[in-house]
Amino acid sequence: MTHIFSLAVLLACAAPLFAAQPASPWGLGKSEAYGYEPQKVLYDVSARNIEDFTNVLDRVSYLNNLYMADPFRASIVVVLHGDEIPFFAVENYGTYAELMTRAQSLTVAGPIEFRMCRVAAGERGYEPEDIHGFVKLVPMADAEIVKLQQEDGYAYMR
Repeated sequence: MTHIFSLAVLLACAAPLFAAQPASPWGLGKSEAYGYEPQKVLYDVSARNIEDFTNVLDRVSYLNNLYMADPFRASIVVVLHGDEIPFFAVENYGTYAELMTRAQSLTVAGPIEFRMCRVAAGERGYEPEDIHGFVKLVPMADAEIVKLQQEDGYAYMR
């Protein structure tokens, strides 16, 4: 009985030592606070579903906020050429109204624009007049991405 009591006292005294140790043997992460200069960025988007595309909008919005939505020093171009294209079709507005309202609002709030591949839209049965007016249709996504990178100095994001 004395041994059990001694063990209980020892554990009670040692408990604060164990509690003070971090769960990770490498310590805990630290946040670095510094700013980012506004840049020219292109997002190459071929989203498979609403969740993927919503994630893209989240990333674009967050980057725009980091750049303080500076239309004079920043430019963010979202190049669309995948399964997200039907979200932008006027005929599907009833289904994707909230998503499209959010996407369009990004074009008003800062230096963000959406460009859609006309070839990819055509493959899905859409003509330029079938797509919401805040989207610019370009001849081909691949050519647009190359142009933005090579001629206009945009950083590439996938």
